[in-house]
Amino acid sequence: MSKPVNQQLIADRLKISRATVSRCFTNHPGINPKTRGKVFKLAAALGYNHLETRTGSGRERVKPAQFGVLVCTEVDDYLNTDYESPGEKLIAGVSDQAILGDIQLDVHFVRPEEASLTESSYAKIDGLQQREWSGAILVYPFAPAIVDELNRLMPVVSLVEQYSGAPINCVDVDHHRGIAAIVRRLSDQGHQRIGFLSHHYDVDANWALRRHSAYVEEMTRLGNFIDPADVLNVRPAERLDSEQTYARALERTRFGVTAWVCAADHQAYGLIAFLNQRGIKTPADVSVTGFDGIEPPDWAPQLTTVSIPYYEIGQIGCKRLEELVSKRFGSAQHVMLDCAIRDGDTVASVSR
Repeated sequence: MSKPVNQQLIADRLKISRATVSRCFTNHPGINPKTRGKVFKLAAALGYNHLETRTGSGRERVKPAQFGVLVCTEVDDYLNTDYESPGEKLIAGVSDQAILGDIQLDVHFVRPEEASLTESSYAKIDGLQQREWSGAILVYPFAPAIVDELNRLMPVVSLVEQYSGAPINCVDVDHHRGIAAIVRRLSDQGHQRIGFLSHHYDVDANWALRRHSAYVEEMTRLGNFIDPADVLNVRPAERLDSEQTYARALERTRFGVTAWVCAADHQAYGLIAFLNQRGIKTPADVSVTGFDGIEPPDWAPQLTTVSIPYYEIGQIGCKRLEELVSKRFGSAQHVMLDCAIRDGDTVASVSR
C-alpha cells in the first residue's frame, strides 16, 4: 500500500525535517533557496497541494496572492538524476522573490504534448480551473496555443524566450552573447571546422534555434565556412533521435570537424559519452562545448560551457509578474540576462 502524499513523505524522501518542509510552504525566510526548490519540485511531482484555506477566530484568513508555476515536462524527465535540473534553480529564485511579496506558489507539471487548458494535466489543476491564480510563471517551452490561452486569462511570464506570436513577457539569458563567446573561444584555440548540434524535442525548441543563429553569425563574422552537413537537428525536416544525432556527429568528426557546439549541456555530455565509447576522446580528438552550466555527471569531465544565472532569472521573472498583476497592460518586456563562459576540460587546441 502506497504512503499518503503529505509533508512527512516529502521530508522522508528528501531526508529533511517535516518542519523544514512546512516552512518552505509558508514562505519562511530562513529556508535555503536550494532546499525550497527541491521541496517544491518533489511536491509537484507527487501531486501534493499545499494551498489550504485556514480559518481563525471564526473568520476566514485573508489569502495571499497566488501565482501558478507550470513546468512543461514529463515528471520522470524532471526527476531524472543523470543531470542537474535547471528548473529546480529557477523555482528557487521564484520562491525567494515570492517570500518578499507574500505570494503563495502553486507548482504543477504539465505534459508537453498537450495543447489546450482543457486537457488532462491542466484540467486537474484547481487553482487554474477555478481562476484562483493572479498570474502564471512558465518554466520550459510550452505549445503556443497554451500560452495564448493563459495570456487571455491572466498575466503570464515565461522563463524562456520562446514565443514569437503572442506578446508574452519573458526573462531569459542572452543566448547570442553566450554562443558567440563559445565560438570565439574555439576559434582562439585554432578551430575552424566547428559543428553545431541539438536534439529534437516534443515542443519546438526555439531557444536552440536562437543559439544556432548566434553560431551562424559568429562563424560568419570570423570567416569560418559552415558546411550544412555539420549542423545537426536544427532544420524542421530533420528529426533525429539522440543516438542518430550522435552517430551523425561521429561521422562528421571523422570527416574533419574538430569541435562541436552543443545547444545544451546534457546534449554535450551525451555526445562525449557516445564518442568515447567509439574511441574518440574529448578533447584530444575533438573539442565539445555546451550551454547551461549544470554540474557534470560523476563520470564526465568538467564541460566548457556557458553558465546561466537561473536563480536570478527566477527572481526577476516573479518580480515582473508582480508588476503585471498591478498593471497588466502595456508593452511586453523581454529581459535578457548576461552570461559567462565556464572553462572546463573539454576544449583543446587543434593539432596541426
